[in-house]
Amino acid sequence: MERNKTGIRRKILVFFVMVILMIGILIGRLVYLMIFCSDYYTQKAVDLHQRERDIKAARGRILDVNGQVLASNTSVCTISVIHNQIQDPEGVIAMLVKELDIPEEKIRKRVEKVTSIERIKSNVDKETGDRILAYGMSGVKVDEDYKRVYPYGSLASKVLGFTGGDNQGIIGLEVKYDDVLQGTNGKILTVTDARGIEVDKEGEVRKEPVSGYDLYISMDYNIQAFCEQEAEKAFIQKQADSVSIIVMNPQNGELLAMADYPEFDLNQPFTLTKDAGSIQGTDSEMEQLNNMWRNHCVSDTYEPGSTFKVITAAAALECGAVKLEDQFSCPGFIMVEDRKIRCAKTTGHGAETFVQGIENSCNPVFITVGLRIGSERFYKYFDQFGLFSKTNIDLPGEAATIMHSLDHIGQVELATISFGQSFQITPIQLVTTVSSLINGGNRVTPHFGVRTADESGNTVETFSYETKKEICSEQTSETMRYLLEKVVSEGGGKNCKIEGYEIGGKTATSQTLPRSEHKYIASFLGFAPADNPQVLVLVIIRNPQGVYYGGTICAPVAKTVFENILPYLDIEKQSVESSETDEQSR
Repeated sequence: MERNKTGIRRKILVFFVMVILMIGILIGRLVYLMIFCSDYYTQKAVDLHQRERDIKAARGRILDVNGQVLASNTSVCTISVIHNQIQDPEGVIAMLVKELDIPEEKIRKRVEKVTSIERIKSNVDKETGDRILAYGMSGVKVDEDYKRVYPYGSLASKVLGFTGGDNQGIIGLEVKYDDVLQGTNGKILTVTDARGIEVDKEGEVRKEPVSGYDLYISMDYNIQAFCEQEAEKAFIQKQADSVSIIVMNPQNGELLAMADYPEFDLNQPFTLTKDAGSIQGTDSEMEQLNNMWRNHCVSDTYEPGSTFKVITAAAALECGAVKLEDQFSCPGFIMVEDRKIRCAKTTGHGAETFVQGIENSCNPVFITVGLRIGSERFYKYFDQFGLFSKTNIDLPGEAATIMHSLDHIGQVELATISFGQSFQITPIQLVTTVSSLINGGNRVTPHFGVRTADESGNTVETFSYETKKEICSEQTSETMRYLLEKVVSEGGGKNCKIEGYEIGGKTATSQTLPRSEHKYIASFLGFAPADNPQVLVLVIIRNPQGVYYGGTICAPVAKTVFENILPYLDIEKQSVESSETDEQSR
């Protein structure tokens, strides 16, 4: 009996010890939470009784090289409702239907939806927002916001790009520099009770937004506007699919203009233009929009045709495959293996030097030179000149060069490559590579971005870009400038000749695939002054109707561009004496 009592006492003791331990643990946990975690749980309690709304930051502006504003903001409002704060739901519905011109059923659905906050409409003009605010209706919130605006509508639409409803960039510079432009949103914090109803007299706590930085670009509004004007003229006159004009400083890669007509209205980017819609041939509206927004200068490749002879000539001069006085014969064609490849002049050019060959844009001359270079050396120079790499232009969607692999380049392929066919590059790749071959041999990076600045105009960051030195010798570069000046002064580029200026350039006419459709791309690439290039212009007309030769339809467009922008850029005409002296020195 005594033994049973002892056992019971032990069990009770163990039970009490366990209870005490559990109590001790609970007290310890409570002390820990109260002392060491008090800040955390205090904040959590506050959060339970706070409602948070964003204050949109003003997006940074985009300005041209002269400070002309190309993209800015206008003040708008976002209208929202808070369900459990609405005291007169029918009154709220009626007011919102009247002021926002939204169907009643749509408004009612959102007003009656039980959420912490329900957005009714964004991008509401300031006047309407102020009227809604003046009603003073409980549960209706009017928050400040910004809408992106483009003062010049369609100007440089495919370069600037546009933003979406959340003010984030979608295409162009708007998306490329989104992290710079977008800024940091602020907050509005309001105190609520347990039911989520705002507590009177507690007021609001504001965390002010930080505006995005302004982006200054190398584009010149006046040059861009003029290029778009000329692109539109050529588009209409030639009933073309599209017309592109690029203007670049070949010394540093700064882009002064990039027109790609048809453009579209940046303030209504989801509205298809008549011209854009007529050429797409796509089924869905989204496909048509994507094509309308597409920048052919950057995102599309094409066979460059005879403008590529600049690269062939530079490679040949670099490796010693040709000298200026070398003699050639053109009977109007050349046989490569079993393939007869014709010259543009079917009757032939007869006997000619290499200088005359480039003046005449003679295919047999360049095929002969290309075969002398050989596929392996040619491939080496493609790489050396930068053709296998993207230019790294500060625009999204850049396409890469499409080229045969080395082991698939036979004699026929090498021949066609020599005069710019059977492979594809982008227009921006062409202007970048040619710029690098005429500027002394420095591979530049094409770009628009120059610097960022704060709201006061103080520079935050100045951008720098890679330059690859000595992709060709200074001697080769000097010779190319001389040869290309001869093309304009005495050869196929004569329609770009301007009195008082030495212009260098090259014409091209290439056929698109499939060849059976007989569609062509005409182009002209020119630069000035020829002896010290400060500005380079590329004109491309896609699928022109009627006459389709680059020297006939593109060179005059480039001439008009040069005639207007050279004086504008303070590039002075050369005196007759100076020109004669330069010629004699050669």
